[in-house]
Amino acid sequence: MGQAPALAAISIPFRYVNFIVDEQARWDGDLGGWGQNDWPHSHFGDFKMRTRWLCLSFQWLSVCCVLTVAVAAQADDADTWPEFRGPTRDGHTTATRLPVEFSPDTNVAWKTLIPGKAWSSPVIRGGRIWLTNATEDGKRLSLLTIDRATGKILSDLTLYESETPAYCHPFNSYASATPVLDGPHLYAHFGSAGTCCVDVETNQIVWSRTDFECDHHRGAGSSPVLFGQALILTFDGIDVQYLAAVNKLTGKTLWRRDRGVDFGTDNGDAKKAYSTPTVFRLDDRDELVSSFAGYTAAYDPLTGEEIWHVRHGGMNAAMRPLLAHNLLYLNTEGGDHMLAIKAQKLHGDVTSTHLAWKNHEGVPKRSGYLIDGDLLFMVNDSGVASCLDAKTGKRHWQQRLGGKYTACPILSEGKLYFFAEDGQAPVIKAQATYESLAENRFPEGFMASPAALEHALYVRSKTHLYRFEAK
Repeated sequence: MGQAPALAAISIPFRYVNFIVDEQARWDGDLGGWGQNDWPHSHFGDFKMRTRWLCLSFQWLSVCCVLTVAVAAQADDADTWPEFRGPTRDGHTTATRLPVEFSPDTNVAWKTLIPGKAWSSPVIRGGRIWLTNATEDGKRLSLLTIDRATGKILSDLTLYESETPAYCHPFNSYASATPVLDGPHLYAHFGSAGTCCVDVETNQIVWSRTDFECDHHRGAGSSPVLFGQALILTFDGIDVQYLAAVNKLTGKTLWRRDRGVDFGTDNGDAKKAYSTPTVFRLDDRDELVSSFAGYTAAYDPLTGEEIWHVRHGGMNAAMRPLLAHNLLYLNTEGGDHMLAIKAQKLHGDVTSTHLAWKNHEGVPKRSGYLIDGDLLFMVNDSGVASCLDAKTGKRHWQQRLGGKYTACPILSEGKLYFFAEDGQAPVIKAQATYESLAENRFPEGFMASPAALEHALYVRSKTHLYRFEAK
């Protein structure tokens, strides 16, 4: 993220290196061009020596630029939480020394009242935090910019306004999809209500689309994802179900792909979903893995063409897929509930050929899994946490945490952080035996998934944005 200017700078010395090497070869007669006899002997040796020196200098400059970009990329990753579930898209964080105990009055660097009602997660880079936001009635959709050091709201940019917004179920919000950062741009998505690109340096809208049709019926929930030049959007409503990719710089449609499956029902409510896809490298190719009602499918992210699919039944798929141990971990409400499929030689219908294991007990409908080594952790909607062997699905332990859960957990230094809808925030050890570290409580609850950078934990509750740090 944010590396385009540095990469562009690298191309300059490489271009000159190629030019000089080509010209030197011509002078040596290798390419049938100029030769030594075509130049005055007294000047040729000096010129050739200088040329070789320049060539070597540019090569060293290129190496230095590459190393600079590598270091900058690592620094950028350490200082950026760019999308839903973080830079690795799976809830892992490199943040250290996060507090285990925290509350509205404990280990709080700051807390900021956030008006409206929105369940999207924060995205962070450098000294700023961004939150998409909405009024409770959905008539105004906006983007908040917040100072990371102080919690001060720096701007509240209106993105969309409507006097007659589509219906949204009270459990959901009009701004539940988490935005995604890419260099100077942020991409905000509100389902069929609108998708836009914002230049975060100027706080101006670059482009906007409001022409993607979809009846979400209970509100949108799928977050946008980036791949190369494409911003990929998910629309799984009661009337239409499809993916679309737009050019991230212009907003123009690159491709659109209907789900094209037999849902086995005319009930539109059984066709909707809320999942966020992920691009994985499988079988030496990039594949966009996306779960929806009854199925999970993989698509070519450049064209939208389907590569494979698995039928698992169920509906309302909401979890972002995970990849570990050459297995893809999937989830759905109903049907097979939770399944792991083998992530090799996937093509066509793999329902009967690639199932590694499945599980029906203690499976969440909304919150996501978290995998740490050979262990898989999860908490279901009613607050029952489980630890499974990630390779086999065998259960190590199961424990009731209390509360109800929608937010996804995060992992830091062997500790799991959970956030409940009714205010509990337990912290447990990520190990094969259950051990509670803290049972934190808040008067308000949590719907958004947390973020963590350096030594700070950033959590959006139903009313506030918090920054927690150990003191």
